[in-house]
Amino acid sequence: MSKIIHLISPVEGTIYIGRDALPLEEARVAVAAAKAAQPEWAARPLDERIERVKAAVTWLEGIKEVLAEELALQMGRPIRYGAGEFRGVRERADYMAGIAAEALAPHVIEDSNRFKRYIAREPVGVVFVVAPWNYPYLTAINTIVPALIAGNSVILKHASQTLKVGERLAEAFAAAGLPEDVFQNVVLDHDTTETLIAERSFGFVNFTGSVGGGTAIEKAAAGTFTGLGLELGGKDPGYVRADADLDAAVDTLMDGAMFNSGQCCCGIERIYVHESLYDAFVEKAVAWVNKLVLGNPLEEETTLGPMASKRFADTVRGQIEDAVNEGAKPLIDPALFPADDGETAYLAPQILVDVNHEMRVMREESFGPVVGIMAVASDEEAVAAMNDSDYGLTCSLWTDSVEAAEEIGAQLQTGTVYQNRADYLDPALTWTGVKDTGRGASLSYLGFMSVTRPKSYHLKKVTK
Repeated sequence: MSKIIHLISPVEGTIYIGRDALPLEEARVAVAAAKAAQPEWAARPLDERIERVKAAVTWLEGIKEVLAEELALQMGRPIRYGAGEFRGVRERADYMAGIAAEALAPHVIEDSNRFKRYIAREPVGVVFVVAPWNYPYLTAINTIVPALIAGNSVILKHASQTLKVGERLAEAFAAAGLPEDVFQNVVLDHDTTETLIAERSFGFVNFTGSVGGGTAIEKAAAGTFTGLGLELGGKDPGYVRADADLDAAVDTLMDGAMFNSGQCCCGIERIYVHESLYDAFVEKAVAWVNKLVLGNPLEEETTLGPMASKRFADTVRGQIEDAVNEGAKPLIDPALFPADDGETAYLAPQILVDVNHEMRVMREESFGPVVGIMAVASDEEAVAAMNDSDYGLTCSLWTDSVEAAEEIGAQLQTGTVYQNRADYLDPALTWTGVKDTGRGASLSYLGFMSVTRPKSYHLKKVTK
C-alpha cells in the first residue's frame, strides 16, 4: 500500500490535500524516463529551450491570483502578497534566459590552422530538485530554469507543505510544450528520495531546507560523486551604523524580519545597532511591528499570516520563552494579536532586547516572526557579533558609505553583503552561503555551472 503524504493547511489546521507517495520501483521508472528523454531535449536549439521555459512562466503568471490563494491555504502567506512571488519568478527566469547563450558558449583557447582547442559545457543529464515550501515557486525556479535551458531533464520533489505547487509547475511546463518526461513532478517519501540519490540516479541534486535535511542528502550521496547544491538556511544579521538612515533601516529590517511570518532563508533574525541610535531604533521598530495584522491569510487586511505549521510556531514559542526566562525583555504585547491563542500556527510577532549570544533565539535559526536587537559600540564589535554564528547566508549593512560597507563586508563570513537593503535575490549575483548555510551556487552565470559539466576539446587539424 502506498504511503499518503498529507498537506495540513495552517489556516484551519485541517488536511488540504493528500497524495500517494511514489513507490520505489515506480520512482525508478520515472528516473529512467527522464534519462531517456534528456538527449533529444538537449539536441534542440537553445532558443527553443528558452522559449518553452519562458512560456511556462507566462502560463503561471496567467493564473497567479489562483496560485496566490492556493499558497495562502498551503503555507499561510497572506493573499495580498501571494501574487508578488511571480514577479520574482519572471525576473529570475528572464535573466537566466538572457545570459544563457554566453554562459553556455564554448570557451575557445585556440582556433588556428593547426589546432582547435576549447572548453565546452554539456548538461549533466537528470537534475533532481528538492524544493522548500516558504517561497515554493521562486526557490524551485532558481534551479529548474537553468537546468532545462542547459538541456537537462528535471525531476522535482516539492515539500509536503506545498504539494500543489509541484503539480502546478508540471502543468505549466506541459502547457509550454516540453516533451514528455523532460519535466516530472513526483511525490516521494524520505527513504525513497535517499535511495534514488544513493543509486546515482541524478547528475546533480539541489536541496533547499534544513541542516538536518542537507546532512541526510550528503550521506545518501556519499561515494556517488553526485554534484550537490545545498541551501540550508541562515541566521542573517543586520547592522545599523551611526551614519545610517534610521527610518529606512527600521522599515527594511523589520520587514525583512517579519515578512512571510519570518519564514525566509535570508530573513533578518538578529539586529545590531550602534549605541547612539539604539534607543530610537528600538522605539521605531516596536511601533512598526505593532501595526501588523495577524489573521486569516485569505482576508485582504491581513499582513501577517500563520506560520506554515503549528510545529514551526511552537519552535519559535520555545525560543522566545527560553530567552525571556534567561533575562530577555519582550517588547510586543501579544494581546495586540488575539489570533495567537498559543495552540495554533498563528504566532504573534515579537521583538526581544537584553538578549545575548548564549540564548537559542540568537543562535538557532528561528524561521519565524521574532528578532533580537543588541547595541554595539563599534564596527569591530558588530563584525564579531555577526560572525558569531553557525550560518552565513546574507548580512544587511546600514551606512551612507559604500567604502565602509565594502570594508566591513570583507570581514564577514557570509554569502551576500547588502548595503541599505535586505531580503532580496538579485539574479545577476550568485546565491550562495558558508558554514551551515550549505554549499554551491545558484543564479548568475554560476547557476549554469552546477547543471553542466566541462568537456575539453583538443583537435589537431594536421597530422605532421
